[in-house]
Amino acid sequence: MRKSIDYLPRRAEELIREALEDTRVVVVNGARQVGKSTLAEIALRSAPGGVARFLDDPVTRAAAIEDPVRFVQHDGLMLIDEVQRVPDLWLTIKNSVDRDPRPGRFLLTGSARLLGLRSLPDALPGRSQTIDLWPLSQGEIDRAPDGLVDALFATGAELRADPQDLRRKDYLGRAARGGYPEAIRRPTPRRRQSFFDNYLSDIIARDVKQVADIERAGDMRRLLALLAAQNSGLLNINRLASELSITAPTVRNYVEILETVYLVRRIPAWSANATGRAIATSKVVFVDCGLASSLTAGVTADGPVGGLIENFVIGEIARQLTWSRTSARLYHYRDRDQYEVDAVLENNSGHIVGIEVKAAETVRADDFRGLKLLQRRLGSRFLAGIVLYCGTESLSFGDGLTCLPISAVWTTPG
Repeated sequence: MRKSIDYLPRRAEELIREALEDTRVVVVNGARQVGKSTLAEIALRSAPGGVARFLDDPVTRAAAIEDPVRFVQHDGLMLIDEVQRVPDLWLTIKNSVDRDPRPGRFLLTGSARLLGLRSLPDALPGRSQTIDLWPLSQGEIDRAPDGLVDALFATGAELRADPQDLRRKDYLGRAARGGYPEAIRRPTPRRRQSFFDNYLSDIIARDVKQVADIERAGDMRRLLALLAAQNSGLLNINRLASELSITAPTVRNYVEILETVYLVRRIPAWSANATGRAIATSKVVFVDCGLASSLTAGVTADGPVGGLIENFVIGEIARQLTWSRTSARLYHYRDRDQYEVDAVLENNSGHIVGIEVKAAETVRADDFRGLKLLQRRLGSRFLAGIVLYCGTESLSFGDGLTCLPISAVWTTPG
């Protein structure tokens, strides 16, 4: 069993164990270097007689290609790492679990969104559960609760956070560090930059080419740099196409590929009949804020850092949604009258929590402008409007509205 240096416990451990108790196939999906293999091996240790197969190994991969039926034969739990490397295994696994429906048969990991890959011929509806593994959260790094999402839906704007000795420069430092375990272990910004440079080259050379036939890898790199420069902005396909001198359909395809390999994520626009002037354009954030920071060299605490801080906070909230007890979806809001809310969380009952992110260390009444619009138009559906900022105090700004320090995202108990 391979071991990890300075392993930080992941919240997904419990999700995997729960899923294996009642589901035939559990898929741990995520970017390279986020710790999928280590996490899957830890889960495997609690399964008597479990066996692991690593498809990055050429001999193991050759055996899987040559005889997939025999390859998956095993009485207990089988871990297959990087399963997308042998697409024929997908149908073989489907056939195996159809014949033997016991839970906890297969634990699969993959570095791309498996069901989005054209080379995978079939899904496993009703037989599988996918658990997305993001880079480490701040709570996982600090061993803090990571419970803001659940707390907001339970408490609303009455929530208060304990002051932390963190300012904008500290949040920028955390954003630049990112959440890849290997980047966190690097002792200096220069060494982390080296990691991100090599990581990106490897992703484009391996994973991107596995998803699609990309003739000009340089265009992909330039697109990433442009997206980082307008971090957390609306996705303007035509403008990007013009700046890259390529067609709009090509840009759209490239963005889909970047999402498939877990480099970026599109946050869909939220709208309702009560806000009919909403703009339907998605915004784009990076899955790891450290990678985005590495593509925008020279950003300092005195520079234009709003997009980076927003990406940092939204990324932390998106991570929490994978394990929170509250089932909620993440959107953003912007309308033609220039009202906007950086993050809109909607639970299954249709209740809304709005979150605005500010890179400043102070808060003004005008920072609640978009939140107040949603509050007026949604009435009782609107549970709370929160401004997360780089200061230290938790303060009320009226009924249902409050400001909290950004650190509340990971220091608040659920």
